[in-house]
Amino acid sequence: MQKIALLGSTGSIGTQTLEVVRENEDMQIVSMSAGKNITLFEKQIREFKPLMVSVQTEELAKELKIKIKDLNIPVYYGKEGLIQVAVCESATIVVTAIMGMIGITPTIAAICEGKDIALANKETLVTAGHIIMPLAQEKGVKIYPVDSEHSAIFQCLNGEEKGSVSKIILTASGGPFRGKSLEELKHVTLQQALKHPNWSMGKKITIDSATMVNKGLEVIEARWLFDVDYDQIQVVIQPQSIIHSMVEFKDHGVIAQLGTPDMKLPIQYALCETQRRFLSEERLDFWSIPSITFEKPDFEVFRGLSLAYEVGRKGGSATTAYNAANELAVAKFLNEEISFLEIYDMIEACILKHPFVENPTIEDILETEKWIYEYIESR
Repeated sequence: MQKIALLGSTGSIGTQTLEVVRENEDMQIVSMSAGKNITLFEKQIREFKPLMVSVQTEELAKELKIKIKDLNIPVYYGKEGLIQVAVCESATIVVTAIMGMIGITPTIAAICEGKDIALANKETLVTAGHIIMPLAQEKGVKIYPVDSEHSAIFQCLNGEEKGSVSKIILTASGGPFRGKSLEELKHVTLQQALKHPNWSMGKKITIDSATMVNKGLEVIEARWLFDVDYDQIQVVIQPQSIIHSMVEFKDHGVIAQLGTPDMKLPIQYALCETQRRFLSEERLDFWSIPSITFEKPDFEVFRGLSLAYEVGRKGGSATTAYNAANELAVAKFLNEEISFLEIYDMIEACILKHPFVENPTIEDILETEKWIYEYIESR
């Protein structure tokens, strides 16, 4: 029985994780957390009956306790609540489906308790990959990537020798503004940025896709997940989102993972620990695909991607500055406080101005995040 601690049950990855659990009788939710969507969370709790739950604030915890008082389930909240859910004694694997750097601490706590990780929280490796990966190795913990691109690479590498990789090829749809010039991007609206051509995702990640910062974050993740240099990571635009990513090997052979734009496959692959199982989703129909095309990304227009390589190579707290600045910049764009291109300006300014730390601890990472937020707000 795979016993699952689910962090972020009401988000896109969280709800799809629960769909996978419904279809697999040997999976059980033993603990779960949510942010503010108490109405949906109550329904999930009543269906899956976890041993413990957590929400974002103390006020929400009080509200939830009243709603589920008949179930006698402990309700926690905040950062400590996330840790309680992550280290739930009976859990065998933790799905980190929450957004933001708040996901780092419960992930580390779970690894220290020897629990495997189904990783859907980008910030964990982007900001703390130098801490997470050695710790997982020390504790004998497996990290299964849930991002469609990293899962694709993980699948391509299954059974291959570690030293046989020549290049990791991350594919990207290009987002809603593929092919646009800087001049055209000056006046794009929030509504235009939220219209992804292929994927249905949350607002934040949809904007990250439009800026291609999302792909930049994935480049940094790939460096840590697959232990490769940045020179070995190539981004290729694949507008149809059919090839989810590829691996080129030393003999020049390339293995690709293809499929429909659906997150349930990588979620199930992680929860089943790479075992292939039936999945009741739409199949890839090659007769209906007129073509699969490839393009080079425009690093000058989509600066978020070029900045990711820059901070990745620099290392230290630069990746935290990149991530934290993007989080707040995207929030401001979603509130229509800044323009689309100002997202890049904020990220670049924070990378240049923040107090650089060469080998940051978790405390340093969180302090850098705090500095970035204060710096942006002060401007």
